[in-house]
Amino acid sequence: MVDLQFFEPKDLPELNYELDEIQAQFSALPKQALERIEARNQNDDFFAYPITIFYDEKVAGFCVLDFGDDKLALTDNADSVLLRSLSINPEFQGNGIGKSVMIVLDHFIKEHFKDCNEIVLSVNERNDLAFQIYLKTGYIFEGKKIEGRSGPQFVMFKILD
Repeated sequence: MVDLQFFEPKDLPELNYELDEIQAQFSALPKQALERIEARNQNDDFFAYPITIFYDEKVAGFCVLDFGDDKLALTDNADSVLLRSLSINPEFQGNGIGKSVMIVLDHFIKEHFKDCNEIVLSVNERNDLAFQIYLKTGYIFEGKKIEGRSGPQFVMFKILD
């Protein structure tokens, strides 16, 4: 069973995993994402929330819910959240965790961020596995692309009801 919880420092040792060369092109590692959040916090930008992904009560992955202005490159909706830096520890991959995260994320956001009504994300156009998971879990791609650090990204969104 997949569970999402706000990151706590005690989770860090188990989030110290490496992604293979291909996956590393598509997502920041938890440590990198946490360093970026810390840098932003130094500038009074406290709008990014690190999330630990648990699978059967074990730390299995990580993502960030970003309510800052970066999301406005993907949507005009000020009440949206940008999902970024999603990764699953390679030891846990192949168990459907990524798909489950995308399903339980809706409830987590509605529970903790009541004003949020949309999730936006960008996925590298070469990351077909992730793109297919997002489509299967209700995300919509309307053809919008942006340039990302590893090439063109498809912009996807999901309206929360």
